[in-house]
Amino acid sequence: MNLSSDTELPIAVTIGEPAGIGPDVILSSWAGRNLAGAAKPLSPFYVLGDAALLQGRARALGLNVPIRIAEPGETASIFSEALPIVPLTNPLSDVAGKADPANGAGVIEAIVSAVDHMKSGQARAMVTAPINKKSLYDAGFAHPGHTEFLATLAEGWGKGEEVQPVMMLAGPRLRAVPVTIHIPLADVARTLTTENIVEIATITANELKHRFGIKNPRLAISGLNPHAGEEGAMGAEDAEIVAPAIAELRSRGIDAFGPLPADTMFHQRARKTYDVAICMYHDQALIPAKALDFDQTVNVTLGLPFVRTSPDHGTAFDIAGKGGADPSSMIAAIQLADEMSASR
Repeated sequence: MNLSSDTELPIAVTIGEPAGIGPDVILSSWAGRNLAGAAKPLSPFYVLGDAALLQGRARALGLNVPIRIAEPGETASIFSEALPIVPLTNPLSDVAGKADPANGAGVIEAIVSAVDHMKSGQARAMVTAPINKKSLYDAGFAHPGHTEFLATLAEGWGKGEEVQPVMMLAGPRLRAVPVTIHIPLADVARTLTTENIVEIATITANELKHRFGIKNPRLAISGLNPHAGEEGAMGAEDAEIVAPAIAELRSRGIDAFGPLPADTMFHQRARKTYDVAICMYHDQALIPAKALDFDQTVNVTLGLPFVRTSPDHGTAFDIAGKGGADPSSMIAAIQLADEMSASR
């Protein structure tokens, strides 16, 4: 099944954790649809969620957002006048700031439905609002998180081959990819392999070509240790694991260079020399990405047969329903999903 690149198709947005700020930033994104990003209005999107929940949250936030229940194929035509909602079969309750495991089935259904809609040609990309993992675990969710669940769903698209998802943080001034993600720092050195770096970097290079339109992407590869090991004085991993990965990438025709000291590769002049930073662990990638553009950085999952983006923030229970949630990252996620699916 080939995903349609027809830019007339809408973008599917999943409701995420109902008690968090997902509903807030979705509603605010639609309310500012003609102002978002200034360059052009937001492309049509619809929400896989609960109309009553969103109506109630809009009232609580004082937002004038008309809600209309629709099928995916109807959503683009009504988007200018109302926020289209494709309802779920599982109900969702809305108590802002208080997660309820009973919502788990609906949260999961929204994700599954978005993937199904892309596979059937009813949507061209998906944007996921933040989920609360603990609530899903309490409801019996068996996956570590969003990304791993999407990778499982993606395996059904083709011949059942394994899918390798890659997490990228994409902001106006930096794209960064961590090779190892949600593991303790103490486990990074023994988990990191040359093969894993090559795989992650290769997927990233291919996606930058095909999803981002970068003909010859430049990959800056960070070292693991301070000063990239300083010729072995601060650890052997950079010479024994990272450097061979760079050599292999270059032999494949990929413009990769390094290993670079992480403390000097993110300043303004350095960032002009590459299109993406491949980093060895979670915080090495996410700290500079969030420090540079916290409100406009987007979480992108590469390596999937479809486009998936997400705002790079959590559920923020403490401000849910109170009007303090900034929709900038959700708007940026919708805009990037639009661009990526159009370029494909």
